[in-house]
Amino acid sequence: MLVPFALSQKLPDLYKDESHGDPPFLSQPGWRSLLNGVDLTGWHSVDGSAHQWFTTRSVVWKRVFNPIHLVAKPEPGDRIANGRDGKTANLVTTERFGSFELYVEFMLARGSNSGVYLHGLYEVQIFDSQGYSGPLTVGDCGGIYQQDDGTGGSPPAVNASRPPGEWQSLHIWFQAPRFDAAGKKTANARVLRVLLNDTHVQENVEVPAPTVSHMSIPEAAANPIMLQGDHGPVAFRNIYIRNR
Repeated sequence: MLVPFALSQKLPDLYKDESHGDPPFLSQPGWRSLLNGVDLTGWHSVDGSAHQWFTTRSVVWKRVFNPIHLVAKPEPGDRIANGRDGKTANLVTTERFGSFELYVEFMLARGSNSGVYLHGLYEVQIFDSQGYSGPLTVGDCGGIYQQDDGTGGSPPAVNASRPPGEWQSLHIWFQAPRFDAAGKKTANARVLRVLLNDTHVQENVEVPAPTVSHMSIPEAAANPIMLQGDHGPVAFRNIYIRNR
């Protein structure tokens, strides 16, 4: 039997603590980078096979001549890209994490699609939603994706996406599922809050089961983070985490 939910993290006040500008890891204690600024040490493909992810010093997008691709050169650098064509294996941290606060910056080509899988199991969607004015779905940027059976998920509250070729940010508060001494789950995972480009798009979303395209691992108190790499060109930089 799952126990009633109780917040284990104190979240910032949406009114009094609202802020814009530089990212939180520059001024707040406890943050550490998951990228070393040189290579992909600490990361591997989801199945351990060869992949096309690489580090780079610069990523650009060409609106007229190459809108469905990102342009970057493999070299030591502080940002990563998912190959020349945006079709490669998902990338996974070697380290495992419990409950955490995560900050990620990303860039998309036109029409591209990716995601950040918390614990490798629960996806916060990344998608080129900029300019769309219709009803938002779980597949829009900042959405919590649906489960394998098509149920669940949570669309973003608003469309806060920026255009292709611009750096964007996700700031996520995540509470890991809980288990008793016998290994039985006593509380589901929760995405406590998501800010997309400093705009509040998710609040206190229970995730009772893994979402589509999750890793083939069981739910646990600690698991890795996965970046989706097979749905189109995407680049990441400034991936920072702090335990909660």
